[in-house]
Amino acid sequence: MTKFLIISHGFNMDGRAASLTVTDKIPFFLEKGIDPIVLSAITGKRDLRFPHFQLLPWGPSGIRFDFRHWVIRKYGRGFFYRLLTPLVSILLLPFIVFEKIIIGLSSQSSWSYAAAHKGKLLIKERSIELIYSSGGAWSAHYAGWLIKKATGKKWIAEIHDPMVIRDNPKDQGFTPRKSKDAKFLQKLEGLICRDADHVWWFTQGALDYAKLRHPELGDKGFVVSPGALPPGCHEAEPLFQYTSKLHIAHFGSLADDRSIAPVLVALDLLFKEVPSTKESIVVDVYGANLDHVSKAAMGRLNLLENVKSHGRIENDPISGKSGRERIMELMRSADILLLLHGDYEWCAEYIPSKSYDYYWTTRPIWGITNRNPELDQILIHRQSYLSHTLDPNSIFETLKQIYQDWENHRLPVSKFEPISPQDAVKSILDKIQS
Repeated sequence: MTKFLIISHGFNMDGRAASLTVTDKIPFFLEKGIDPIVLSAITGKRDLRFPHFQLLPWGPSGIRFDFRHWVIRKYGRGFFYRLLTPLVSILLLPFIVFEKIIIGLSSQSSWSYAAAHKGKLLIKERSIELIYSSGGAWSAHYAGWLIKKATGKKWIAEIHDPMVIRDNPKDQGFTPRKSKDAKFLQKLEGLICRDADHVWWFTQGALDYAKLRHPELGDKGFVVSPGALPPGCHEAEPLFQYTSKLHIAHFGSLADDRSIAPVLVALDLLFKEVPSTKESIVVDVYGANLDHVSKAAMGRLNLLENVKSHGRIENDPISGKSGRERIMELMRSADILLLLHGDYEWCAEYIPSKSYDYYWTTRPIWGITNRNPELDQILIHRQSYLSHTLDPNSIFETLKQIYQDWENHRLPVSKFEPISPQDAVKSILDKIQS
């Protein structure tokens, strides 16, 4: 069997996009005769199917970050979490301040050195043929580069999000970034484009900007849609039934620049135009706390009864279902699946990972996108509702259309055309074997 050294900081973290992007591919790599050896942080569940080494970072802020997630996974957010995490934070605080002043990189940066050290030892001990870094956390790529330079082994890199965040349409990413972390990422992108044997992004926009900055990338760079394989996705969907309320469900993270606030503004306009609708529409938010902008909009517009924040969906000890299994069930029971893209410039270079889970349902998707014709075409192909973040009127008009379709029991059935990680694995192996 061909041995791959897979480096992924968040490997096997239930429901985390940075984990699922690589873990969903594992069954198909195994089918193809790939023998994985995995390096990850301690934040996820140890995989027993193959050698899986869970490593602590070498820096204090990384230890605090990983320890907190380890405690949540092990004991939940109860007594032990409330006791241990503040204690560890206090003990590490002086070292974290020193690290921040001297180094100034993100918390997971020091995990690179732990992974690189272990990776170099494993390559000496075992017949590893290829290094595969997946991030997510950029520490995986820096570890991959360090191992590549030390051993000369073939290295492939999977870039989840753009490494250089552009601020406006005229910004092509050439000018030095402002923070230490952003400057390092800018440098790391160059190292990857120069030294990786193959590297891929998830959108054509991200690849185009990387090639613009690094022409030496050439044919080594390509695009792969990561797809998704959520548990239960092959099971028959329950027969959809209309209820007394229209449930618009959002899954995944929220932030001030990827907020449900534009939807709330549209709701307020609809309620003013047709007051009776206020009793009939609920926005369900799963998997994240509400962002500050959404909270402010809820209070200002008096929509507290119309937004239900359900928080992170964790493992259920009674049924034994994982958080991701429960989320798939919730997706399939929603009236509308809300896909928020954000209002930042680099939306042109990324597609929300949650969309790949959405495609495994036949529930209608409402995409609110930004500067990304590629994503728009994918959604239109799947008979989705489409609005644009920077066009409030399009959001309002789409909401009205959704309400009318729901009221008349004629919500569209989304075209069932999921994207499987099996296709991604085939594309990757075809490239590296050619």
